[in-house]
Amino acid sequence: MACENESMRCMRGLTGTLVGLGLAGVLAGCKQANPPVPLEQLNPQQSRGHAVFATHCAACHYDRKDEALHGPALVGLYKKKSLPSGAPANDERVSATVLHGRNLMPAMGNTMDQQDLDDLLAYLHTL
Repeated sequence: MACENESMRCMRGLTGTLVGLGLAGVLAGCKQANPPVPLEQLNPQQSRGHAVFATHCAACHYDRKDEALHGPALVGLYKKKSLPSGAPANDERVSATVLHGRNLMPAMGNTMDQQDLDDLLAYLHTL
């Protein structure tokens, strides 16, 4: 009788673990970010931001695939909790990085105006 109870407890524990793992897998799958907004669906500001990206950022960063180029990929940038630096993924920190640079990234503040930056941020939010 004691062996039966131990076997049942063991089976319940194993079943609970398997269910928990399955649920964890489902929940992990839910955290996958949506793909970037298709270029033809961008609004005018986002389209201008895409042009700013192509001019100032595309030499070092991919925007539509999750692979590093010379710098980190930017797809899903705002869908992550933090930037590769560990700073929060928000407009303030992204703007500071773009304008002032960080580590190997050069400062872009002298190559774009506020409208360019605003347009770029609008585009980055679509990734």
